[in-house]
Amino acid sequence: MIKLGIDRIDEFKYIFEGKKVGLITNPTGVNSDLVYTSLILKDKVNLTRLYAPEHGIFGNVEAGEHFESYFDEKLGLNVYSLYGKTRRLSAEMVGDIKVLAYDIQDVGLRFYTYIYTMAYAMMAAKEFGLKFVVFDRPNPLGSRVEGNLLDINYRSFVGYYSIPQRYGLTVGELAKLFNEEFGIGCDLEVIPMEGYTRDLESVGPNYPWIAPSPNLPTHQSAHIYAATCIFEGTNVSEGRGTTRPFSLIGAPFIDGFDLADRVNSLNIPGIKVRPAFFTPTFSKHEKVQCQGIEIFLIDKEIFEPVKAGYQILRVIEKNYPGFEFREPWREGQHQMIDLLTGNEDLKLGKPLEAIFNGFKQDEEAFIKLKERYHLYA
Repeated sequence: MIKLGIDRIDEFKYIFEGKKVGLITNPTGVNSDLVYTSLILKDKVNLTRLYAPEHGIFGNVEAGEHFESYFDEKLGLNVYSLYGKTRRLSAEMVGDIKVLAYDIQDVGLRFYTYIYTMAYAMMAAKEFGLKFVVFDRPNPLGSRVEGNLLDINYRSFVGYYSIPQRYGLTVGELAKLFNEEFGIGCDLEVIPMEGYTRDLESVGPNYPWIAPSPNLPTHQSAHIYAATCIFEGTNVSEGRGTTRPFSLIGAPFIDGFDLADRVNSLNIPGIKVRPAFFTPTFSKHEKVQCQGIEIFLIDKEIFEPVKAGYQILRVIEKNYPGFEFREPWREGQHQMIDLLTGNEDLKLGKPLEAIFNGFKQDEEAFIKLKERYHLYA
């Protein structure tokens, strides 16, 4: 049985003794008994401030929606928004805390914003002389690496550092890599897990899946999200506003039966697809019937989601004239697809074989780099 970082708080309580503590967390910040980390720290240390990433402290805010700081009566603490007017901690937000802790379940993907909330907080810890503590958790996508390294010219809040889409590290290991490879240099302490190995299945009866954001309701959806998140950079619905977000993709201009046939003919390892018909209740194509496919994960061990997403997108781009790449949300001059993929290769029509050869080179380079930061065998 895995002991999460927060399960080991009593062994590491000395880090917090005599100091005011702040915590960055969300609904996934729980121990093995599903008790919130905020409540645990409030009981055991002098927790005085909370900080909320995208989606909020309780995960009830939709993607991309900003929210303001507030006082939470249930927790009895001020909650400072890190996804509102600013994404960085100010001196006022830090106040008189001396230790800043982080406990959030990541999904192991470059475009998931929590890891940059962590990076920005580490920068603040360096600036304000704080101890930064990460309560480590499993990477639900395991230790495999997939995808290209981000071209830093396409830096944004969905890709800030030059890492691949799927980076194969726990969040504590990633914090160590950020701190040393990218020069943050804060006073970092990772509270490691106990009983965890790199190939261990991270979700099971003793460690149930808690949705890290509103549109990743299952462990399977996190694996498929690694493929379909890039559709956020297009006018194809990624299933937001349905009961199967990221497992459904489609649009009013797509023929679902035709697309299912085309995707099935690719024989993508590890998945099956079927024609699907859906009407999103919000987000893209709200209240408009869409056709497309539903993706089912059959074997996560052979599924290469980043490649699969590129393959499916290319099929749609080539066969349905209504397809378009979207402009970025709020991130400057680059289109959203370039921010998500980390370069312009996919948008500019570079052959997939050449793109995937580039993946291989970048994956090999990153694997050598990341091994320096492994905390687990």
